[in-house]
Amino acid sequence: MVRYEADVVIVGGGLAGLVTALELLSKNRRVVLLDRDEPERLGGLAREAFGGIFLVDTPHQRRLRIHDSPELAWSDWQRCARFGPEDHWPRQWARRYCERSIPLIFEFLDRLGVRFLPLVNWPERGLHEPLNSVPRWHLVWGTGYELTARILAALEAHPNRNHLTLHFAHTVTDLVQEGGCVVGVEGVIRPTGTPFAARGGAVVIATGGICGGDLQKLREHWPLAWGDPPRVLLNGAHRYADGMLHDRAVALGAQATHLDRQWHYAAGVHHPARRRPNDGLSLVPPRSALWCNALGRRIGPIPLVAYTDTRWIVEQILHQPGQYSWLVLNHKIAVRELAVSGCDYMEAYRYKKRLRMLWELLRGNHRLVERLIHECPEDFVVADTLEALVEGMNARSLFGLQVDGEGLARDLQAYDAMIARGPAFFNDEQLRRLMNFRTYRADRLRLCRFQPILDPKARPLIAIRCFILSRKSLGGLKTNLEGQVLGSKDMPIPGLYAVGEAAGFGGGGIHGQGALEGTFLGGCILTARVTAQHL
Repeated sequence: MVRYEADVVIVGGGLAGLVTALELLSKNRRVVLLDRDEPERLGGLAREAFGGIFLVDTPHQRRLRIHDSPELAWSDWQRCARFGPEDHWPRQWARRYCERSIPLIFEFLDRLGVRFLPLVNWPERGLHEPLNSVPRWHLVWGTGYELTARILAALEAHPNRNHLTLHFAHTVTDLVQEGGCVVGVEGVIRPTGTPFAARGGAVVIATGGICGGDLQKLREHWPLAWGDPPRVLLNGAHRYADGMLHDRAVALGAQATHLDRQWHYAAGVHHPARRRPNDGLSLVPPRSALWCNALGRRIGPIPLVAYTDTRWIVEQILHQPGQYSWLVLNHKIAVRELAVSGCDYMEAYRYKKRLRMLWELLRGNHRLVERLIHECPEDFVVADTLEALVEGMNARSLFGLQVDGEGLARDLQAYDAMIARGPAFFNDEQLRRLMNFRTYRADRLRLCRFQPILDPKARPLIAIRCFILSRKSLGGLKTNLEGQVLGSKDMPIPGLYAVGEAAGFGGGGIHGQGALEGTFLGGCILTARVTAQHL
């Protein structure tokens, strides 16, 4: 058996694990970090992310005259989370996030050289009630790839770098407990199957959630209010986020809470890379598109519009026939509004090409649209006429369902006729929301000006078949404000800690039932720094 020893053993090399290691080096601790993946994937899902972070009362907001405060953010967070009486520790973590996002997240990243784009974005505005009252989504210039690269660079340049040992292709299969205290882990090294053991004064679980490595586990914990899980569910989480160490911790008496609270996206398409079964790519849905069900009818009576309430949109689609949907739009809308929630496709942001980014904002991202059409023909239908579009949609319909071409035509014609009457006569909820979106500069840059879908000058027509795409676990191992994993009667399990998604981003469910976007990357940094400082 291969053996390792350190002051602290960290399991998982995602964002939370890396930040924990960086903080511990600054405290002169010896650290062993065990990652299941290969060296080139160090950083986990964060390195593939678009890189938006929820921050409160930043210099960027103040420069834009956005009046934010920890009190306002906390009020919004509670309204979105709908915490229950059992959510003591999630409340505590959420409040700390709102009150301390500047010193614990923003200033930490600023010291590492992470920079944000000047315009603050505004997702999750709310549908029936306000969620984010003001814009708070700060996009890292360079996306999540830059974020992880800066942290890795800080690790490599750290004066105590020799106190950190990284081991890859190490699968931790069990936690080791002696005298009631967790003192290490055991597992195997791929591909040889060589056993290993790592011992330390503490073990930090940073292995993510349950939404990627084993979709069967996700289905077992599927939210009851959503009904049955969809027959087609795409995987947008990390391939090793399987919850195995959740189970091992529970076997030692730990509490794993709110695993049925999950965060998924509504506009997933099949990833052309096919890196794993059901591999999915998350689109940022165009807000000027009509969101239709599998029968080609506009979903309503309240239309689905992105940037309002993601959880509500997912729930509405799950109650539709077939539990998948169609976005119907045209080429003009697509090049202006379509985006991908990930760094690989958003090349101008990923490679920090400022002029190209400005060109795409002004003239449209033609390269992205053509790439998606070419690489995702399974889910993208392109046609010059509505009849041909419906034919292509029906060729891709599932479960015996067929698109109602006449009904789709009526819905599109009614929508376009409303646009033709002019903004003074808009009586369509989607158009009213578009009017509101356009009053904020960052949104106006990425929105068409009330574009009719059947406009001959804006063709070809495009239909995108969308599936629910798994992303994050909102629940996890219950932790106190020092990151200690809690057992019976909320008593800490000595030596055992959890950070990031493994801890439900704090307390076993910092988000409650919803999320305000950008709180996932931010939650990883928050829990990692607070836990490491305690250690």
